[in-house]
Amino acid sequence: MMKYLTISEAAARWGISGRRIQQLCKSGAIDGAKKGGRFWLVPENTQIAFHPKAEKRPQLLPLPVGISGYVEAVTKYYYIDKTLLIRDFIDALPKVSLFTRPRRFGKTLNMDMLRVFFERTAADTSVYFKDKAIWACGEYYRSFQEKYPVIYLSFKDVKYPSWDNALKDIAANIRGEYARHEELADSGACNAVEKQLYADIIAGTADEVTLSRSLAVLAAMLHKHYGMEAVIIIDEYDTPIQQGYANSYYDQVIGFIRNLFSGAFKDNPDLAYGFMTGILRVANESIFSGMNNLKVNTILDDRYSSYFGFSKDEVAQMLDYYGQKDKLAEVCDWYDGYQFGQTEIFNPWSVINYVDEKCVPKAFWLSTGSNDIIGEIIASATPEITENLRRLMQGETLSTYVDSGVIYPEVKKNPSSIYSFLLVAGYLRCTKILPQDDGNFMCQVSIPNKEIAFVYAKEIISRLNLAGGESTAAAIQQAVFERDADALQKSIVKYLLETISVYDTGSEAFYQGLMIGLCAILNNRYAVRSNRECGLGRFDIQLQPMDQQLPGFLFELKASRDQKDDLEQLAQTALNQIRDMQYETEMRSAGVKAMIRMGIAFRGKKVVVKHAEMQG
Repeated sequence: MMKYLTISEAAARWGISGRRIQQLCKSGAIDGAKKGGRFWLVPENTQIAFHPKAEKRPQLLPLPVGISGYVEAVTKYYYIDKTLLIRDFIDALPKVSLFTRPRRFGKTLNMDMLRVFFERTAADTSVYFKDKAIWACGEYYRSFQEKYPVIYLSFKDVKYPSWDNALKDIAANIRGEYARHEELADSGACNAVEKQLYADIIAGTADEVTLSRSLAVLAAMLHKHYGMEAVIIIDEYDTPIQQGYANSYYDQVIGFIRNLFSGAFKDNPDLAYGFMTGILRVANESIFSGMNNLKVNTILDDRYSSYFGFSKDEVAQMLDYYGQKDKLAEVCDWYDGYQFGQTEIFNPWSVINYVDEKCVPKAFWLSTGSNDIIGEIIASATPEITENLRRLMQGETLSTYVDSGVIYPEVKKNPSSIYSFLLVAGYLRCTKILPQDDGNFMCQVSIPNKEIAFVYAKEIISRLNLAGGESTAAAIQQAVFERDADALQKSIVKYLLETISVYDTGSEAFYQGLMIGLCAILNNRYAVRSNRECGLGRFDIQLQPMDQQLPGFLFELKASRDQKDDLEQLAQTALNQIRDMQYETEMRSAGVKAMIRMGIAFRGKKVVVKHAEMQG
């Protein structure tokens, strides 16, 4: 009769942990292992080599890092089923749908899923859906499968500094889609004019006007050839618009895309359904003028809210599949926190990369695209916006008006649009929505998670143009932690000399904004506060430590334009003011053990720093 060992007995015999043996049993690496009630039992005569190459490992599906093709995703990789998006669309059947979501939240994969589902092809594509949730919804939904000719374009890589090159890439995309429908070249259902335009597109000789009509003509040709209206899918429609805004060809790209989309989507008898994705909803007057058949689905809407990004249950199932279920709390801290409609959402790109990188948390999303939007906001921020960004970085919530029809140029013209940009681009989360009479919203917003907090800090350091980059930031951190007033003074002087114009200096408010920005690099260890009433007055800047073993800091700043003023004396006055006004009261009440007063005097690019220690 086979004899068995308990997990603890096997662990003692083999000299490895019980947890490791449980993992081996679960993965099938120990032949004959079985469950005895709640616990595993292993055969007493088990002989097992524990070198990694000798272990019998389960055949786990690879993670879909960077995979955006639906067929490839469902046949080769771990795939989280989002096919019920198709059901929800068919239930509503809007003529044209726009989905706005942050980058890397699964837009391209979902659009390719729609293409594979709807498109008529010679191959049987139902095999890619028969084991998915949409197939179980019934015959009515299945009747839409392989029903339509499909036009599919992606603008996600149209990123050029000039309109000429951007237009060439758009033309290449259109040419590729025309070539994909080569059956139209000699279709008996299409007329000579259409065939000539088809030939011009394929040859690359079509001018800008012809290109702007290309989607309308292709849809008409497909309709005639197949006897069925076309589905038109445009992925990341606003990438060239963002590039146009950043590189001064905004008006040109807007004019072209307005004409392209008008022909494709506005009152087009050859259109069955249209789908678009992007980060921003560009305002109606810019592109979608007169398009009354457009249904916009933003991150504030409940419909489709669970289909872009991962839910908590989906993340928990993925972690369990890869044997990392104990990492859920860490994943929540780093990559959760988004709110789409009423659904809690995780960043899918970051979760996938986190598991693939052996569950080491990093800011994976930071490197997936440009953070120019937040960088430009920081670079041109008003004092009020700077203060609000600082509050957000400290974990506070901000109530703000959100304009769902924001356009790119408003980032400079309209300060209230800043939070709309940050929200839809994925840098903020909306925790509460208060609808307004004009169809827009008041939202309570905050930074979603640790990853995005890291992005803010990184961009602030970059946009402040710190001399020496991260090395200067490190020098400032070291000076603060070591309470080295001389080193801090040298770092500030270096920054002023290399990055600030003498015409920018002068007011105490300017220097205070400068110091708050520099203190932002300490955000992961200190709560940075400014202009708060405390003791007998209002301090300039307070750094309250998150770890009680670190000292707290109080900064009082003085600025003078008078060459006769003694900066040494002015810095001492600032230092004395902290003590006399009892600015340390708040930190003392919080139990901070040691505090350091910093009196800093400025004149132009000259700085004097004095410091003194206090006990809590």
